[in-house]
Amino acid sequence: MKGSVDNMKFEQLVELIQTVSSSNLGEFKYEEGDFKISLKKEKGEVRLAEQSESVPARASEQPQDSSEKKSGNVIKSPLVGTFYASPAEDADPFVQVGEQVQKGKILAIVEAMKLMNEIESEFDGTIEEILVENGAPVEYGQPLFIVR
Repeated sequence: MKGSVDNMKFEQLVELIQTVSSSNLGEFKYEEGDFKISLKKEKGEVRLAEQSESVPARASEQPQDSSEKKSGNVIKSPLVGTFYASPAEDADPFVQVGEQVQKGKILAIVEAMKLMNEIESEFDGTIEEILVENGAPVEYGQPLFIVR
């Protein structure tokens, strides 16, 4: 792996997740070049504690799907999974419509294969619209937020 997640095969990541999940380890961290992954078990599950550069939120200047008529920057899902607007069922959402956000602020979580992947804003601005309901399944590249 020459410091890039491109060289780490998907199957290797799945195997790593399964190994950590079934082990007695409470936490696992790995860094090589610009690739970083940190897995942490909480309540019997494996949770992604720090998002690596391998799964950045996708963004584009031109919205698609139901957001075609809206202007602004679109934050897209970097993977297939389940969208969660808050860190826990009884917790407040990470962001609400009209809220000011800075680049790097956590907007939501997409759960995939028992990993909680934090979705961060790639833009400074205001949340204009949240395009996905809490608990809804999302696809790779699906628009999640519009930030203006």
